[in-house]
Amino acid sequence: MSDLPTYLLQLLSFDSQHPLLFTQIHFWVFFLLVFAGFSFIVTRRWRLTARNAYLFFVSLFFYYKTSGLFVLLLVFSTLLGWWLGIRMDDLYRSSLITHRSSRRKVLMAVGVTLNLLMLGFFKYAYFFTDIFNATFGTEYSIAIKILLPVGISFFTFQNISYIVDVYKRKIPHVANILDFGFYTSFFPQLVAGPILRADQFVPQLYKPFFLGRRQFGVAVFWILNGLVKKLVLSDYLAVNFVDRVFENPLLYTPFENFSALMLYSLQVYADFSGYTDIAIGVAMLMGFYLPTNFNSPYKAQNPTDFWRRWHMSLSRWLRDYLYIPLGGNRTAGWLSYSLLALILAIAAFRLHNLWFALAVVAVFVAIGLLWWLRPSHRRTLGTNVNNMDTMLLGGLWHGASFNFITWGGLNGLGILVHKWWSKRTWRTRFVALGSVTAALWLLRLLTHAPLFNMLSFITLVMLIGYIILALTANRSSLITHHSSLSTVWSTLLTFVFISFTRLFFRSGSNLDPAEANEVAWRTATQMVHQIGSHWNLAQVPDIVGHYWAPFLLFSLGMAVHWLPARFKRRYRLWFARMPLWLMVLAVVATVFVVYQFITADLQPFIYFQF
Repeated sequence: MSDLPTYLLQLLSFDSQHPLLFTQIHFWVFFLLVFAGFSFIVTRRWRLTARNAYLFFVSLFFYYKTSGLFVLLLVFSTLLGWWLGIRMDDLYRSSLITHRSSRRKVLMAVGVTLNLLMLGFFKYAYFFTDIFNATFGTEYSIAIKILLPVGISFFTFQNISYIVDVYKRKIPHVANILDFGFYTSFFPQLVAGPILRADQFVPQLYKPFFLGRRQFGVAVFWILNGLVKKLVLSDYLAVNFVDRVFENPLLYTPFENFSALMLYSLQVYADFSGYTDIAIGVAMLMGFYLPTNFNSPYKAQNPTDFWRRWHMSLSRWLRDYLYIPLGGNRTAGWLSYSLLALILAIAAFRLHNLWFALAVVAVFVAIGLLWWLRPSHRRTLGTNVNNMDTMLLGGLWHGASFNFITWGGLNGLGILVHKWWSKRTWRTRFVALGSVTAALWLLRLLTHAPLFNMLSFITLVMLIGYIILALTANRSSLITHHSSLSTVWSTLLTFVFISFTRLFFRSGSNLDPAEANEVAWRTATQMVHQIGSHWNLAQVPDIVGHYWAPFLLFSLGMAVHWLPARFKRRYRLWFARMPLWLMVLAVVATVFVVYQFITADLQPFIYFQF
């Protein structure tokens, strides 16, 4: 008994080695205790504020156990958003009509700025210091070590959306701080999303608790589904193949480096969507519904469609709070062009690469000529600039590294190329793709650079594929109709393209911000070098045989991913309708299987660092 106070103190204290992760037993003990208290409250039919207050304080404790004293940042952001919402609505109802609009705008700007400054300090201090030193030749350093609070990108974006929506009168302010605090800190989605929009979630604060038999079954299904994705798919692929290759790409063959990119795409999807599935299931058990964050993204047939399916809450946030304010599909103002110029100029100064600097100059010369010589195309040009700005800043949101900016820029370029391609005739497509292929093969012969080796091979495969499609379909169908063959081909190309861009995404992950730029770029260039080197196809069977388990798991995971949505919905509802005794057996069996895949050192969720 003498050790009991010490044990309780350890239980209630922050332990950086044992955060409350969905994949650890500590979390599920925590959740059972929370759910017991929650059940007691909702069965007493007390006011809904009591339920919301209980979950607010529970969520604060959860974040404290995950991030320690950084919980004070969450409290500050919550109090700021709550007070600003009240003040902006009070001013709207004020009789001082002359000044109320400008004062509300100032309050909105203050709220957005303070949230961004908080995010910028903790996430980008090293990044901007590095840029300043590289640009001006200085050697400034940050005296203190800055740790990144878990989930800061998610709850700051959530608070920004609330402040802006109240300012625009899309929603009324939340008057009770306990209700509002619950909205900003709801623990299932707090540290890795999905990003909650006030208009979607606030109305649920005032609805009484309801959990039907089917909802309970679906919630259990989502939790098990997420655990399988994370522990069976994501962690196993990471530990047994992907991480090994990314740690030292030069030790592995071109095929192994290429395979690591493909397998990483499934790993990151299973990891992130697995977290989302668990969050949706846990929230549903308490009667709350989180937005869908993924819609089978690897079924996408082009980059635009992919970003409608992947991390949907972030994509919609960027659309509504960045892309549309910049001008969206309507126009692009000086801010849009200035943002693009600033980001590309900083990248040119930082990289100290003459060819990249010349490419940046060429881009802006082309933009200037198009804007001046083709006035009828200014709207299209502005839309493209807004798209690229959104993707570049979306990349920067993911991490303070030029690798993330490169990743965002490549995705933006993919979207622009698809938009151009979709409006062209089959002849123009053939000529364009053939010209690019010929140019890359010429560069390959002149430079023997691995990058051009890789790109020339990829474009040649694309050209051959397009010729085959042209020979197996009439010309009009290449533009207006997607046959089964073209659907498969487009889906495969999109998956390979998205996987290749993740070379830069993965290289910038899991790194200390102080060293992310240098280490990440070195890893990315080494993988490009390996993939673009000579392939010995005779080694492939031996490699697949040696790593048969990761490759088999990858194949099974992709097969399940590509199953029809209606079929997935059927077996989800079939599980939800199971008798309780059978559901318990299914849960026990699933947990047993998952336990066999658990590694000695549990892998943190990838998006915890964002």
